[in-house]
Amino acid sequence: MLPSKDLEIYGIRKIRSGKVRDLFSWKNELWMVTSDRLSAFDYILPDEIPAKGIILNQIALGWFEKTSLICPNALLSEELPEGVELPEWEARLMRVLPCDPLPVEFIVRGYLVGGGWKQYVEKGIVGDYSIPKNLAYGSPLPEPLFTPTTKAREGHDQPLDEKTAKNILGDNYERLKTLALNLYLHGKNYALKKGLILLDTKFEFGIRDGKIYLIDELITPDSSRFWLSEEFERDKTACAHYDKQIVRDYLEKIGWNKQPPIPRLSQQIIKEMQQRYKEVLSRLFPERLKKVTALID
Repeated sequence: MLPSKDLEIYGIRKIRSGKVRDLFSWKNELWMVTSDRLSAFDYILPDEIPAKGIILNQIALGWFEKTSLICPNALLSEELPEGVELPEWEARLMRVLPCDPLPVEFIVRGYLVGGGWKQYVEKGIVGDYSIPKNLAYGSPLPEPLFTPTTKAREGHDQPLDEKTAKNILGDNYERLKTLALNLYLHGKNYALKKGLILLDTKFEFGIRDGKIYLIDELITPDSSRFWLSEEFERDKTACAHYDKQIVRDYLEKIGWNKQPPIPRLSQQIIKEMQQRYKEVLSRLFPERLKKVTALID
């Protein structure tokens, strides 16, 4: 999302646009601006979700604060420098330390849902792990599972077995795996206190001067699956998703073949998605929601 002002007067240079975030450089910093764009099945959808970028960014910022003692993160500031006037970026900006991203998605699963459930039904395993028989959909796993994938710029991410992941990550493999599992457990426990079940999530790490940093977004509804704990306690097989799964389910329900042309979303789905993302922010970090309410409503 580009503001109307000429960025060059501030010395800001656009690097590229991702599916959801636009990347810029300023002096020795990398700036990430979270848009309202929405992607699913490797496509950017034609419809945006109003204020989604603000909500996502505030959730990620909240988590960076909560997890800074577990793993250093690349966040420098969420505020614009003095003299830079870009109101379009208010509450959407992260100024971060540039790092070399590791080419792996660090996925941790705590419950039998999504791709983990499909694999369990077909093969009785999740990733490289054997799982007890006769578990129901949505069941908590005996322990969180680390199931890394490739990080594809385009197309599908591919699962990585342990041997391949070790070859890619080298001596950092065990440390990164432990960091991912610890971050998930911390997030799961905090979310549970706020009435949310963190089913699974993905982390991204980068390296700078030999040091590991947590980068990109963190435990948002775009990169994670959430259920409400009160619904989970009633019936874990009938929980509503408070994450991007809402849109995936809608696109599959209408029979889209995952090829262009990309279908439009119904106004009901757009409104529902915004409300559910907002609910996640409200539960996790109500103080941040209060700060940006005027920008969302």
